[in-house]
Amino acid sequence: MKEEKIDFYSKTSLKSYNLNESMRYQLSMLDSLDVFTREHSENVANITCRICEYLKLDKDLTVYCTLCAYLHDIGKLFIPSSILQKPGGLTDEEYEIMKTHTTLGYNMCMDDPKLRPYANGAKYHHESLNGTGYPEGLTRKQIPVEGQIIRVADEFDAIVSKRQYKSHIGITDTLKILIEESQPIPKSVALKAMEENTRLGKLNGRYVHALCKVVIDDTEYEISCILNYIKFIKSQIQRLEKVNEYYIKMENTKNTRKKDYYKEGIEQLLEGGETIGNFRYILEEYRTVYLKKKEMVDSLFKEVKAIKKLRV
Repeated sequence: MKEEKIDFYSKTSLKSYNLNESMRYQLSMLDSLDVFTREHSENVANITCRICEYLKLDKDLTVYCTLCAYLHDIGKLFIPSSILQKPGGLTDEEYEIMKTHTTLGYNMCMDDPKLRPYANGAKYHHESLNGTGYPEGLTRKQIPVEGQIIRVADEFDAIVSKRQYKSHIGITDTLKILIEESQPIPKSVALKAMEENTRLGKLNGRYVHALCKVVIDDTEYEISCILNYIKFIKSQIQRLEKVNEYYIKMENTKNTRKKDYYKEGIEQLLEGGETIGNFRYILEEYRTVYLKKKEMVDSLFKEVKAIKKLRV
């Protein structure tokens, strides 16, 4: 029962830029991070890349912003694991320590000639347009473009992946409750929280708008893939229902020739791993999956509708 894997954070776009050996050195820095921070950094980089493409930025600037995004959390190498991987919210004191990852990452990049060009991603990805961010409390045009774009990508991934210290990103009480209850976070809910932060003047609306387009694109692609899978599942159900029809007829006839005829028909219809003894169980599995996938598609259509209603 093979299903096409759908990856929101596909690296296809990034790979198309054929990063040279020098750039690969920057990316190799991620190997030093813990697995969760590394995955988060990769997610943020790929979302950043996609946002840049929607903004129609030129190739060099897109690659530059993407590499800055890969390195944006490199300063967490110096944050104690007891804080970095703490389940639940951080204390005020712990949060102040966590915030130092921006300047620590910046200093690390500045000390390495190969990383120095990308130091801005590490330093400015928590600055807010209204001056409430850190480490310097910069406002609007004082914040480099790469910092503004990475901030949007970083906040989105932090919400949907339910990272630690999430209560410090200024999201709504409803979203906090969802996170605390460990419920899946719909992308529309994450974007709604970001829409709120845009209204509060923290995020650049232009970049959040581009992110919405990225999410819609990926969600519609996901819908397309699931619909194709549903089509496949439906064909398997129809095939096994035919097997079941033959099986019932085989069981109900006393004519040996007819029994052999139906048995031969069953064997021709069965596929790898299926037997007369287990096909009904497999049929029920297909039916269950079919219903779940239908529900998933309905949910994703609602997601797209909700996202399109957002006013960023």
